[in-house]
Amino acid sequence: MIDQVRLPLKSLIYLLGIIFLYSCNGQDPSQQSHAYTNELINESSPYLLQHAHNPVNWHAWNEATLEKAKAEKKMLLISIGYAACHWCHVMEHESFEDTMVARIMNEHFIPIKVDREERPDVDDIYMTACQISSDGSCGWPLNAFAMPDGRPVWAGTYFPKKNWIEILQYFIKLYEEESQKLEEFATGITKGLQQSEQITIGSAEQSFKLSDLEPTTKQFLSTIDTKRGGRVGAPKFPMPNNYEFLLEQSFRTGDEAAKDAVLLTLDNMAKGGIYDHLGGGFARYSTDEKWKVPHFEKMLYDNGQLMSLYAKAFMVTKEARYEEVIRQSLDFIQREMTNQAGGFYSSLDADSEGEEGKFYVWSKQAIDSILNDENISNIFNDFYEVSARGNWEKVNILYHEQSLSQLSEKHGKSLAETQTLLAQARQMLFEARKSRIRPGLDDKVLTSWNALMLTGYVDAFKALGEASYLETALKNGNFLVEHQLQSDFRLDRNYKDGRSSINAFLDDYAFTIQAFIALYEVTFDEAWLKRSQGLADYAISHFLDTTTHLFHYTSKLDPPLIARKKEIADNVIPSSNSAMARALFSLGTFLYQETYQQMARQMMANLGPTILPSEQPSFYSNWLKLYQAIAKPPYEVAIVGPAAANLSRELMQHYLPNSIFLGGTTEGTLELLQDKLVAGETYIYVCQNKVCKFPVQTVEEALKQLK
Repeated sequence: MIDQVRLPLKSLIYLLGIIFLYSCNGQDPSQQSHAYTNELINESSPYLLQHAHNPVNWHAWNEATLEKAKAEKKMLLISIGYAACHWCHVMEHESFEDTMVARIMNEHFIPIKVDREERPDVDDIYMTACQISSDGSCGWPLNAFAMPDGRPVWAGTYFPKKNWIEILQYFIKLYEEESQKLEEFATGITKGLQQSEQITIGSAEQSFKLSDLEPTTKQFLSTIDTKRGGRVGAPKFPMPNNYEFLLEQSFRTGDEAAKDAVLLTLDNMAKGGIYDHLGGGFARYSTDEKWKVPHFEKMLYDNGQLMSLYAKAFMVTKEARYEEVIRQSLDFIQREMTNQAGGFYSSLDADSEGEEGKFYVWSKQAIDSILNDENISNIFNDFYEVSARGNWEKVNILYHEQSLSQLSEKHGKSLAETQTLLAQARQMLFEARKSRIRPGLDDKVLTSWNALMLTGYVDAFKALGEASYLETALKNGNFLVEHQLQSDFRLDRNYKDGRSSINAFLDDYAFTIQAFIALYEVTFDEAWLKRSQGLADYAISHFLDTTTHLFHYTSKLDPPLIARKKEIADNVIPSSNSAMARALFSLGTFLYQETYQQMARQMMANLGPTILPSEQPSFYSNWLKLYQAIAKPPYEVAIVGPAAANLSRELMQHYLPNSIFLGGTTEGTLELLQDKLVAGETYIYVCQNKVCKFPVQTVEEALKQLK
């Protein structure tokens, strides 16, 4: 789903009929003078604060607001978005800053603003309602109409002011004159929400075989754009987890087509406008099929996962361009997306000065003026497709089609000379870009997204051996421990200005468990595993549905919504259930805990009948990675002795997705390390299900055993 999908107004009455049948930026606003101030001024979310001075009397989503709606017998008008959302800004300017529109909304509704990144549980309820009521034409901003008790009756996305007023008037009239119809709509949608995740219970004792995934892999590859990579057509989303599955499938089965699809995608993304060639980092998606024209917002979760993917691809290929992308992108994260305590910020806006992408695009005249050297300008402009007429809406997005060797040959220069000139030009333009008005920063810290970025740093450290990446990962891990993790292993989801206000969701637990396991593998500090175990036990106690053996998205401590949903399908971010299943399987391997592994097998067994025959395997790619691990359990690579750290780092520079790493200078407390220490020596033990091959002392010997 993208934030600018629109629903025609003329279809509204028709869609409501369908439901009826089914039912039978950065500156603190408080420091400025404003004509209007609403209750959002007390919130910490940058997105909510953006609306704190609208004439609309916005409320935050909380129990007091819901009670107010019931007491006043007013419909809820729930508007959901996020700080970097371009069309959210457009609708705010057109409608929510308009006093006439605000008067209509204030008189007849209880308006609620929700930051979907802070409250994905609320977003999921009303996004699903939108998909039921609007035939799938949904995105952000998401605008939902609901009964006073929160049951949705209809939801849509962006509307121009004129259409929005018509929609408001339509629901005002319907609520006043035919409220029974709305009751029927609400009943129908609520029933649909509660039945949307019917799960068949499978047998955890069933067999899991790698050969089962061959048809799935072929189906995956049939959707790949064989010229540009990514999924055929537009828009193109990075979807890192899809390519992690294909890369691992290639490793496990020797399927070269799967590997080629991954590398083709990564090559073209790195060439495209979706990548910031001056400052590093990736935009959220490309609006076209060439990866050329990005939706310019930069999200932490994309960049965290992409760092893991590029790091693994570098391990496979040792391709210099992948290393360059990693280093440039992590420089961007360190420079622009990290607070002093080590927490990572959420996003950078697509807009600056009211225009999408203005910070990132160039005129040829500006480039030539800054570079001030015809030779450099000619090479730079040729490589990055810059023209006087512009390559997009009369300006230029930096992207390239040709290779460096082609460019060098064309201009009669050596490859080294060309690289030096381009690097010089990029640095000059980067410095000049600093003087521009910057896109807005969403500086809230989200636990799950931080865990994804932490894992990206760990994977980059494994691939490149850059010590500062491990230091950053550890600093972020300690930030999460100090600020988000409570003594009973309960997590907070958000953090801003020294406070957290939201109880964590399942994805926060799942990704943090995985991140802490990753920290253990590169430090051999058992404290990270113990924290992972505490988080897993807390999640089992507070999120597990013992009937389906899957996890609810919300804790049993949270006030109930109209449906307590389970997140099953993988998307741009893997689903919280697939992430938790993989976390449990991995943790069970490290701790030799059969209970955790059995839970993961049961979860996989439940989803197998849906996943394996699916024509859309991209919605289950993280589940498929679990299937791979269950079908062929990982090697337990134990490295014990005084040189454990050096040997483990050398070994982990290789792409070994079928292995976990544990060890240290002592045997520690892990059962898998018992009786493996030999005084004065360092040995590598390659084991599987606690059965070990002959111990070796060099990485080369260990690699032979692993392959």
